[in-house]
Amino acid sequence: MIYWLLLLVTIIFEVAGTVAMKLSNGLTKFVPSVFIFVCYGICFSVFAIVVKKIHLSIAYAIWSGLGTLCITIISFCFFKEHISLFQAFCILFIVLGVIGLKVSSAT
Repeated sequence: MIYWLLLLVTIIFEVAGTVAMKLSNGLTKFVPSVFIFVCYGICFSVFAIVVKKIHLSIAYAIWSGLGTLCITIISFCFFKEHISLFQAFCILFIVLGVIGLKVSSAT
């Protein structure tokens, strides 16, 4: 169970780093730029621990799928980026795939 919680931690730091990337304006703003490297450093360090117990293929798919979902929601709500109905439909399939992977995972 702890490894699944650590996977959630990696997703949170990956999303925070990606948001900081947007806020850094191409690495021209100091604080968000530093935050990118801190968040991704923590993210990948914790992910290395996660893959000791959760299969890499499962952990990576869940990490990238939920990260994509979170970034899409944040982009829509806070950065006013447009999401088409087709894009929303495709993201729904990503979420369903993540749920399927978690349910079918024995670890």
